[in-house]
Order: sequence, then structure tokens, then C-alpha cells
Amino acid sequence: MDKESKRVCPVEHAGSLESRFRRLLHNPKKILSPHVKPGMSALDFGCGPGLFALEMAKLVGSEGKVVAADLQQEMLDRLKAKLAGTELESTIKLHKTSENKIGLNEKFDFILAFYVVHETPNTENFFREIKSLMKPNAKFLVVEPNFHVSKKEFEETLSIANSVGLKLVEQPKIFLSRSALLQL
Repeated sequence: MDKESKRVCPVEHAGSLESRFRRLLHNPKKILSPHVKPGMSALDFGCGPGLFALEMAKLVGSEGKVVAADLQQEMLDRLKAKLAGTELESTIKLHKTSENKIGLNEKFDFILAFYVVHETPNTENFFREIKSLMKPNAKFLVVEPNFHVSKKEFEETLSIANSVGLKLVEQPKIFLSRSALLQL
């Protein structure tokens, strides 16, 4: 991939990442509910303004936990403002990543990387770190935009995931996307 395709989605586009239209195209409950259950711990890597993190928090419930991780503090600030004074505030922990490291030490039952893997500077290192964050039997859902990531590029991504020990379980159908559900 070229340098341009690794560019991080700017915070100025946050509104489009959580619009009503986007919720129709990528219904968070429909995408997440087969995988996220009450009491789970979940990670939304590249959470942006929180479209999926908020739904994850509802699905894991008060006994569960969600970490919403993003490289951009402005995205985390937007999510923090949405959470203020809500019952979800105690369920979601915000975490700022660095450009080359997620920087978490805990383990998760479910991890989501929605439209973000193509932005990571080193895909192999990213997958190795994700693997280290997965509990036994954890699921990792990777979703990439098919208008930005070619079928060949996505197959290369899955090959890298496989090379570090992440196995393809299924490829759920998600509108305008290429997706893969991975496990250890």
C-alpha cells in the first residue's frame, strides 16, 4: 500500500463516521450482536467518535467492559463528551494509542478493528499485538472498506494475520466492506 492509503481518517470527518446514514449502512447492533455478549470485555480499536464502542457497551452490559482506543485524542474527546452523565460512562474506558503500539496489557473476549487496519503503519506488528490481547476463544473482527482496500490487499492482510497465528473463522457480509472474523 502507498503512503496515502495509510493516512489516518481526520477528526474533521467524525460527523460522517457516526451519521444516521452510516448507522443504516453499518448497523452496530446487527454487526456486533452475534459476537458481543453480556459480561464480556471488548476492545474497539480505532474507535473514532464511538459508533461501535457505544453499542458494544450496551451489549456487554454493566458486568462487562469496553476499551475504546484511538490514536487521535480529539476522537476520544468526542466520545467522552457523549458518555458524560450516561450509564455507559462506567462501562467504557478511553485509551489513547501511539502510532506504532496499542499499549494495553489486558485481555479481551472480542476485538473490533473497523475500517482501520489499512491505516496501521506495520500490519504484522499490529496483528502480533492484537493476538497478545486476545483471551482463549476470543474473536477479532476486521472490517475494511471495499472502496479503499482491494480484494488482493485484503487477502494479503489476512495472510499476514494467518502468519502470526490468527485463523479465519468466517467472512461476515457487511455492506461496502471486506470482513474477516479471526480467532487464535
